[in-house]
Order: sequence, then structure tokens, then C-alpha cells
Amino acid sequence: MAVELSLSPDTIRMLAQKARAASAALDDAYENRGEAEVEFDPDHLADSHHHNSLAEEESEDLSEEELRELIDDLNIDEAAELVALVWLGRGDFDAADYTQAVEEARDRAFAATSTYLLRMPMLADHLEGGLEALGL
Repeated sequence: MAVELSLSPDTIRMLAQKARAASAALDDAYENRGEAEVEFDPDHLADSHHHNSLAEEESEDLSEEELRELIDDLNIDEAAELVALVWLGRGDFDAADYTQAVEEARDRAFAATSTYLLRMPMLADHLEGGLEALGL
């Protein structure tokens, strides 16, 4: 089954990699929250708190923000194809029904496609599964 996509398979794979990186960063942030123990040094509490705010500032992972911007920049046809690929990879549609999935995604026209997609825990796997189902 030959399918003509608006987005290249390489672009979709790049989006899947970014989704995987964003998901990993989120998982790391979640895991690290539980590990911190609070200890107080009574002798040190009386001292005023001196710090270098730039040195203490956590480096923010921009993977999710970058992915969100890339998805938000897609036109309606590209966004519909991306959603349809996710549905295909998730098993909601078969490869033979891909055109129908694209039409349904276009009809639903999610207000924020990026928000819809980034809420999916296995977005990268679904994108890759959709490509695989189409033989791409």
C-alpha cells in the first residue's frame, strides 16, 4: 500500500526521537523528586543564606517545548496525518483505513494538536508503529 505523506518519514522519525527525549526527561524529573532528602544543620540555619542564583538554577530540558513548537508549526494536513499515524500505531485503525483516519483527524481538528499528542505516554512508539504499519 503506497501512501503519500505531507511529512517525510524522516521528519516523523525525528519527531518520534524528540518525543522519546521529552518523555525521558519527564521520567527523570519525576524519579529525581522522590530521591531528595531534606537535612538541616542547626549550626548553619542561623547563617544568612548566600547563593549564586545562576549556579543553582536547574537546567531546563527544552525537549518538550521544542517538540510542541514543531507540532504547532504544522499545517492542518500535516497535523491530521501525524494524528492519524499515531492512531494507526496505537491500533485504532488499520493501514487500509489510513485515509479514513486522516479524514477523521482533520474533521476533529484538535485545537492544540501538540497538547493532544504530548499527553500520550507512548507517542514515540505510536509514531514509529504508524510508519511501520504503512511500510515506511
